[in-house]
Amino acid sequence: MFASHSHSTRRRFLKSSAIGSAVLTFGGVAPSSLIRAAEESQAGRILVVIEMAGGNDGLNTVIPSADETYKKSRPALAIKPSDVLNIGEGLGFHPELRGFADLLEAGKLAIVQGVGYLDPNRSHFESMDIWHTCQRKNEVRADGWLGRMVESRKNAPGSDPAAIHLGSEKQPFALMSRNVRVPSIRTLEQFRLQGTDDVAFRKAVQELADARRGEDNDLLNFVQSSTSSAISASERLSTSLKSYRSGVKYPENALGQQLKTVAQLIGSGLQTSVYYVQLGGFDTHSQQPAVHAALLGQLGDSVKAFLSDLEQMQHADQVSVMTFSEFGRRVAENASEGTDHGAAGPMFIAGAAVRSGLVGRHPDLNDLEEGDLKHHTDFRRVYATLIEKWFGCDSSAILKAIYEPLELFSDKA
Repeated sequence: MFASHSHSTRRRFLKSSAIGSAVLTFGGVAPSSLIRAAEESQAGRILVVIEMAGGNDGLNTVIPSADETYKKSRPALAIKPSDVLNIGEGLGFHPELRGFADLLEAGKLAIVQGVGYLDPNRSHFESMDIWHTCQRKNEVRADGWLGRMVESRKNAPGSDPAAIHLGSEKQPFALMSRNVRVPSIRTLEQFRLQGTDDVAFRKAVQELADARRGEDNDLLNFVQSSTSSAISASERLSTSLKSYRSGVKYPENALGQQLKTVAQLIGSGLQTSVYYVQLGGFDTHSQQPAVHAALLGQLGDSVKAFLSDLEQMQHADQVSVMTFSEFGRRVAENASEGTDHGAAGPMFIAGAAVRSGLVGRHPDLNDLEEGDLKHHTDFRRVYATLIEKWFGCDSSAILKAIYEPLELFSDKA
C-alpha cells in the first residue's frame, strides 16, 4: 500500500507511539491549500459502494418473469409471476426487494442490466480482483480503482480520510492506494480518537501538533499535521454522535447498521468521498431460495432506509450508492436447488441524483455463452460514469483505458 521506505518507517514509528492509532487513522502528509477548480462543482459528493460478495444471482434479482426459458431452466427456483414486483418490460424484482421497488417508484434507482466483461472468469478471487483493479491477472495490480480515484482527486493532505471501509473483513483491494491511507473500521467507537474526552490528553497532543516544525524533520511534520486533523475529526464525530437523531428505523442486520454508521459519519461533516461496505453470502450453490431472499431483503430495506435518513439530514443530493457482485450465476439451476458461478448480472445505482429506470436490455436467455448470460455493458463503463459524471475526474488514467460513460445521472447532477 505504501510506495516508499519512508512511509514504512513512519508507519512503524506511529504504531509504537501513544498517538499512533489516531494518526494512522486520519493520517496524511503536509497540509496543502491547493484545490483543483475542475473539482469545485463536485465538491462534497460521496459514493457508497456495496459489494455483494459471492456472486449474486441476477436472474432472480431482476426477473424476466414472462420468459418461458426462465421458467423451464429453473423448475424449482423460478419466482412465480404473481409474486414478482413488476418494473415493466416483462421484468420484475424479487418479492423481497421491496425497498428497491419503492426507490424505483420514487425515481431514485437505476438498474444497469447485462453488466460484465470479456472472457469472464468464474473464480471468486480472480473475478473480484478484476472488478477491484480493472486489470487482468497478467497486468500490474499495484492498487485499486477507488484508490486511484481518491488519489487523483488530491484531497488536501492532513484532511479527513478520502475513503473509509466499514466492516471486519479484510480491506477490499479496490481501496488500495500507493499514497492515500484508507482506514478500515468496525465501529464508530473504534473510529473515535481514544482520549479526546480527556482535556489534558487533548491539550498535550495539540501542543505537539502545534509545535514549531523542524525544517528538515519530515517525520515530525507528518506527526504534527496528522495529529491535528485526527483531533479535529474525532471531536466533530463525538459531537455529531451526541446530536444524531433519526426518525428512520434501520433494519436490524449488519448492512443496515453499517449504512446507519455511514449516515452518522456523513452527518458529522467528515470530508470523506467514498464509503465501502460488504454484504456476503451470495454464493448460493445449494438451498438458494431462503438465503437469497433474506440477502435481497437486507439489501433493499437497508439502502432505502439509508437514503431516507440522508434526505432527512438534507444530504440526499450529495450521495450515490453503487452495488456490484463479482459475477452472476448460471441460467439453469443445479441439482441442489441452487445455482453455480455464471457471468453477467445487474448493477444498481441509487440516489436522489440518478436517472431512474432500466439501463440497457436484459440479456437474452436463448443466446448464452457456455450456459451463461452474455454481457453487453462493461462494468468499467459504470465506473467511468461515476468517476467522470459524479466526481468530475478523468477516468482514462484511473481505469487504464477509455470507457464511454452511461447516462446514469440526471441533467441537474
